[in-house]
Amino acid sequence: MTQIFLKEFNSFLNSLIAYIVIGVFLTAIGLLMWVFPDTAVLDYGYADMDTLFSLGPYVFIFLIPAITMKSFAEEKKMGTLELLFTKPLSDWQIIFGKFLACFALVIIALMPTLVYYVSVYQLGNPAGNIDTPGVIGSYIGFILLGGVFCAIGVFSSSITPNQIVSFIISAFLCFLFYSGFESVSTLFQQGHLSLIIKQLGILYHYESLSKGLIDSRDLIYFFSAIFFLLFLTKTFLSSRTW
Repeated sequence: MTQIFLKEFNSFLNSLIAYIVIGVFLTAIGLLMWVFPDTAVLDYGYADMDTLFSLGPYVFIFLIPAITMKSFAEEKKMGTLELLFTKPLSDWQIIFGKFLACFALVIIALMPTLVYYVSVYQLGNPAGNIDTPGVIGSYIGFILLGGVFCAIGVFSSSITPNQIVSFIISAFLCFLFYSGFESVSTLFQQGHLSLIIKQLGILYHYESLSKGLIDSRDLIYFFSAIFFLLFLTKTFLSSRTW
């Protein structure tokens, strides 16, 4: 697995993908937090990072599929997938290696945003007047959200040899898992049924973590979603015929 991880991660660093993704993400979030009048912290008047954690996932919906779209699709197109699976590595090692490489790049993209926290912390009146536990919970939720999106992207890449198709499928599924269930829940008048549908989606658990309360049920949801999606990837790849 380590070999696959290093190979995939180095391929990101040796191409423009990593730098474009990180640059676009930081630029988009920076503009939303500090420049655009409707979302800028300085105009909003409150020392918080709601802009990052509320709009960041929608940026991820487009950027993470761009990272993951070549995971298996490129291998299929180049005809190297068969060679990859003939190596002394299990399917799980190959899948986890590719997944972790994409996930590591997402975490690296998030790290510079800690500068935003320091800036908002200093801008508070008095300095430090910011909901730090909420920020920590939001970062944990954001990282886990990135993990689920990466798992969706790897799965989407495993079902098609076309990277563009993989990108479209991945972006659609990311949006569906993130806010689709929340939208569907509004169609039901019964509160209990509506709550169940909400709990199937990512947004419900993401917002729960954003409150600063690290609930084991939310963590189990994210880890279960990642494992389930990677299991689907393994199931699809295991059904391949040579």
